[in-house]
Amino acid sequence: MKPPARMAELVAALAVATDLGLGLPTEHVLRQSLIAMRLAERLGVPEQERVDLYYVSLLAWVGCWVDAYEQAKWWTDDHAIKSAAYGNGRNPVGVQMMRFGFSHLGQGLPSLDRLRLRLAFVAGGRKEVDGIAAKHCSAAHQLAVRIGVTGSVAEELLQTWERWDGRGAPAGLKGEEIARSVRIVALADVAAYHELEEGVDAAIAMVRGYAGSLLDPALADEYCACAPELLADVAPEVTWEAVLAAEPVLGQTMSDEQVVAALEAIADFADVKSPFTIGHSRAVADLSAEAARDMGLPADDVALVRRAGLVADLGRLGVSNAIWDKPGPLSRAQWERVRLHPYLTERMLAGSPTLSELGTLAIFHHERMDGSGYPRRLTGDAIPPAGRLLAAADCYCAMLEPRPHRAARSAEEAGAELRRDVHAGRLDGDAVDATLRAAGHRVARRRARVAGLTAREIEVLRLLARGQSNRQIADELVVSHRTVGSHLEHIYAKTSTSNRAMARLFAAEHGLL
Repeated sequence: MKPPARMAELVAALAVATDLGLGLPTEHVLRQSLIAMRLAERLGVPEQERVDLYYVSLLAWVGCWVDAYEQAKWWTDDHAIKSAAYGNGRNPVGVQMMRFGFSHLGQGLPSLDRLRLRLAFVAGGRKEVDGIAAKHCSAAHQLAVRIGVTGSVAEELLQTWERWDGRGAPAGLKGEEIARSVRIVALADVAAYHELEEGVDAAIAMVRGYAGSLLDPALADEYCACAPELLADVAPEVTWEAVLAAEPVLGQTMSDEQVVAALEAIADFADVKSPFTIGHSRAVADLSAEAARDMGLPADDVALVRRAGLVADLGRLGVSNAIWDKPGPLSRAQWERVRLHPYLTERMLAGSPTLSELGTLAIFHHERMDGSGYPRRLTGDAIPPAGRLLAAADCYCAMLEPRPHRAARSAEEAGAELRRDVHAGRLDGDAVDATLRAAGHRVARRRARVAGLTAREIEVLRLLARGQSNRQIADELVVSHRTVGSHLEHIYAKTSTSNRAMARLFAAEHGLL
């Protein structure tokens, strides 16, 4: 029996996702959290307050991508502008913030396009990005409530953009009106970023420079007095084990129902990154689970497929909206970023015993049977049945949704496209049939296939039995010679034959011709 899921595992996975959404080095938030917990321990912060601090730190910046569409619209690249904000003074205020934002409008665009963008921003575009801090705080608060974090964490997350000098947002709290956990996280954030980029001395200098404005001066003094000690064994790549071990007490556990509810919340938040993907993850999860039931998969596998569908696109956070929301063709470099997102999903979840199996399955949702998918270009039996279902469901749901370069397609058009993909050898026929039935299409049930042969393997066997060479089979099916060879290996193994003559006899005996 598996141990119950820990809330800390799920929240640490979100922290890694947040780094990608911020355009920061992976594990920035994990480093920040270790520094915060060590400083709190040195200060003698009571246990329950340290528990709240732990979750506040891991969730502090989780709302950073809810307005990524608007950020990319005005500043070209939502990752670049957030990363630049860190390097040019975290949480700037007043004239400084206006100057920074205006100077980065349309970064990288031709001069004339940049001028037009600036004029549009002045004319009314600024309203789209007003209250950015309030949006991020509110989003983090909502997510904490939905995933069920206890204590005062959700309320304190509403303060994460406040400043010691009272010039922060959304409430303009000042000094000790701001929760101590929030003040510690603000300091740890600055320290973690500058220590990794420039070293301990630079981190100390930045903390001192922010003391009395952004940061609590007493906390700044304490940090500067012990920074080398706090950072002594915080490696550039912080491990999950170190962060989970830093939880002050035996952490909050979650029931299966709570895990599912939390994953649904995370799916909704991931989809909000782009207006073109809102609701996509839930749709894929529900459709693939229903298709899994249709195929007769065990209940545990159906549940696993649905959970994997919910998190499959978490890796999208690691790709800028400059790519996701681009109305024209993507460049080769942009396509390479897109192809990485299933891998990023797997890596975000890999450190968690509870979530790693979801990432292991989710990575298949863009693979194709003929090797034309990504990120691993797997073929045939290298893609498990559950992975084939995710691929079919994701493809179908995506076609029903609008994209920057096309309008949404009808259910009939999506169904026809899936069938063409089966004929071309890109998608598994059984997975597509189950997906289409689950989506309400009229699809006849296939007879049980002999020896577990797939539809494509039966096609190859029929052509082989009629005397065609590997090259002729490849040409007729419009696949590679290597793919045909792979199919033949599977055919021989499944039919317990070892050559063409015996395979031909098997086909004749079982009425496959």
